[in-house]
Amino acid sequence: MEVDEEKVLCYLDKVLEDEDENVFECGDMDLESPLPSGDMLMTPVHRQFRGDIEKGLEMKKLVLSGFLASEEIYINQLEALLLPMRPLKATATSSQPVLTIQQVETIFYKIQDIFEIHKEFYDALFPHIQQWDEKVAVGHLFQKLASQLGVYKAFVDNYKTAVETAEKCSQANTQFQKISENLKVKGPKDSKDCNTNVTMEALLYKPIDRVTRSTLVLHDLLKHTPKDHPDFPLLQDALRISQNFLSSINEEIDPRRTAVTTPKGEARQLVKDGFLVEVSEGSRKLRHVFLFTDLLLCAKMKKTSAGRHQQYECKWYIPLADLTFQLLDDSDVLPHIQVLPEHEIEEMKTKISVIKSEIQKEKKALKGQSRNVERLRKKMNEQESWLLLHSPTIPFRIHNKHGKSYLFLLSSDYERSEWRESIQKLQRKDLQTCQLSSVELQVLTSSCFKLRTVHNIPVTSYKDDEETPGLYGFLHVIVHSAKGFKESANLYCTLEVDSYGYFVSKAKTRVFRDTTEPQWNEEFEIELEGSQCLRILCYEKCYDKTKLNKDDNEIVDIIMGKGQVQLDPQTVQSKNWHMDVIEMNGIKVEFSMKFTSRDLSLKRTPSKKQSGVFGVKISVVTKRERSKVPYIVRQCIEEVEKRGIDEVGIYRISGVATDIQALKAAFDTNSKDILVMLSDMDINAIAGTLKLYFRELPEPLLTDRLYPAFMEGIALSDPAAKENCMMHLLRSLPDPNLITFLSLLEHLKRVADNEPINKMSLHNLGTVFGPTLLRPSESEVTKGHITLATDIWSHDVMAQVSVTWVQVLLYYLQHPPISFAELKRNTLYFSTDV
Repeated sequence: MEVDEEKVLCYLDKVLEDEDENVFECGDMDLESPLPSGDMLMTPVHRQFRGDIEKGLEMKKLVLSGFLASEEIYINQLEALLLPMRPLKATATSSQPVLTIQQVETIFYKIQDIFEIHKEFYDALFPHIQQWDEKVAVGHLFQKLASQLGVYKAFVDNYKTAVETAEKCSQANTQFQKISENLKVKGPKDSKDCNTNVTMEALLYKPIDRVTRSTLVLHDLLKHTPKDHPDFPLLQDALRISQNFLSSINEEIDPRRTAVTTPKGEARQLVKDGFLVEVSEGSRKLRHVFLFTDLLLCAKMKKTSAGRHQQYECKWYIPLADLTFQLLDDSDVLPHIQVLPEHEIEEMKTKISVIKSEIQKEKKALKGQSRNVERLRKKMNEQESWLLLHSPTIPFRIHNKHGKSYLFLLSSDYERSEWRESIQKLQRKDLQTCQLSSVELQVLTSSCFKLRTVHNIPVTSYKDDEETPGLYGFLHVIVHSAKGFKESANLYCTLEVDSYGYFVSKAKTRVFRDTTEPQWNEEFEIELEGSQCLRILCYEKCYDKTKLNKDDNEIVDIIMGKGQVQLDPQTVQSKNWHMDVIEMNGIKVEFSMKFTSRDLSLKRTPSKKQSGVFGVKISVVTKRERSKVPYIVRQCIEEVEKRGIDEVGIYRISGVATDIQALKAAFDTNSKDILVMLSDMDINAIAGTLKLYFRELPEPLLTDRLYPAFMEGIALSDPAAKENCMMHLLRSLPDPNLITFLSLLEHLKRVADNEPINKMSLHNLGTVFGPTLLRPSESEVTKGHITLATDIWSHDVMAQVSVTWVQVLLYYLQHPPISFAELKRNTLYFSTDV
């Protein structure tokens, strides 16, 4: 069985990322949170992956191959640490020592032993994978590896001292500082990249990370090892030893790594931290917020000179005993929050995609271009940071009971709920108001650098090249049901996915009234832009209009539970549905998902049945119906304008896929019940049906023939020339296409007129419909009519081209009313053949 080790390794790395904030982040330089005990190790991703590939020994080999590849990387990391250890030891007894013998032994304590253990394990496991058959036994190797965990215990006990010693030596000795900041790690044997520069502090964390990874792999191996196989009891024993080891060191690590001692001798522990956008003096500021057991501290990163460690500056703090979430009085006025137009946000996303493409091209070019790559990375970091700062819009206000209040903006209700719950949980304890002196505050703020669990703002420019770029395409999600509610309620769920470092709400189920066991069984199609995580939030619907949140002037629905699952490419990229259960505050939500990559989702496939309307040329449909605009378009537009014009996110929020398919079938068969179905159907499903109709046309509404001309016309700089060209192109469309397009334009303008209510601007609507109306059919791409890069469907190229499609539609949406009769009657001086 051939195994793609790179994909396997990608799966392992994603599985092992944190889903619980009490579990450290892979690659963190500090021991920022306790290692997971045995009952924390099973993530939803593990459960999904279980059904992806054929069960049995072939799957066992796949898991082992992935672990072997990660072992090679780990051994290379340990080798990189050992490389400077030997010369440093040698110079320690010379006349010009860089470090003393004691410092060398403290910093590199037990690294040599750990290296030898894993090198021996790797060398023993490798031939078993190369000569794989059903009788191969490897359990004894894992059992031996687990029995040597005592070495790791000694390493963990010394870890804090080792890191502190390395830091002090760096500050005191510039030669050691250069060494510790530029250790070179060899890439895997099959890797094209030779070396990667890593800091000593980061490498010292790797052994802490590794025990948990090994334990997770043991879980997977046991899943795919028959109980009568000789490996099974050995793997069980290895897992038992590993779990006991993790449990024993958790208790020792947790207080040491998250606590600061107060002047009274009490332990002040860090519970949660993260980057939030604060509205301060009318402008947005990126802050690092730290929640301790007795206070909330808001800090900003201070600028430091080259070579010096970063430091925090405290902006303010509130004792938790004084912190409240009370609503504002009617007399209080919210500060004006600047919200940028949607098109500026989208344009920035495009710029980031362009830079990503440039970085990839530079990497493929000749060596010696690394400076240019670093320049591009810096530029991308600036743009992603800008996006992170300007995207959040959900207010999160906290108050000091003595009168002062602070306002943060978050991208998701998930984060707002998470912060609120964490604070309220701590407030249930008997807290005393704490007042810090300037010296105490300075000490606490200084400790934040070492205590933090979130090291970098969530932008892709900080990620390693090996990390998955996320998924681009469409995620199909069925929300089946939920259990665990103690009382009947009106319940619904929302779905969110991440994109560019923040989360966006993409879909919402219908409200299931007065029940403890809602059965939604609703399917949604969600577009992904580099997404790595799906979130599900369960709400109780509030119909009491007197309960308004003064922060956003909206009725507050109560969050009953929330949870998330990693979108691992190895797991979701298959044709099969993957069912899973996500647990949230005692509630269990059952859902299924599958993924369609962008190259598949963008293909236009003509219908084999010409009797219907979906996938049939628009000219054929209008001729058959003896109409100027297809019946499906007229009816969907009429229904949306009748009862969806005020719907928040109309055309952006996904409709239920099963409802959309039911409407599609009804229109295709010309059912007599169409009007009844439309009146009863959720309005987002009707909006989704209209989008689906245009997406499934065998060629785009603006035609394949005119596609290149639209692309050239929108790029013209002279306004008069652009106007002349764009109107001429409209006139060149077949009449059914043109009349339908003009009808849709006027409809979308009427929708945008209600933007204050439905939150759908012309640019939002252009973003939704642009790719649908202009995207070329696959045949035009393969014929070479579309002069783009060979990777036409790659996510970076698609992001850039999609913006051009949006610009074309937006041009017509922003244009004064266009009359079909006038367009056909007027003669414009534009003679270029199209």
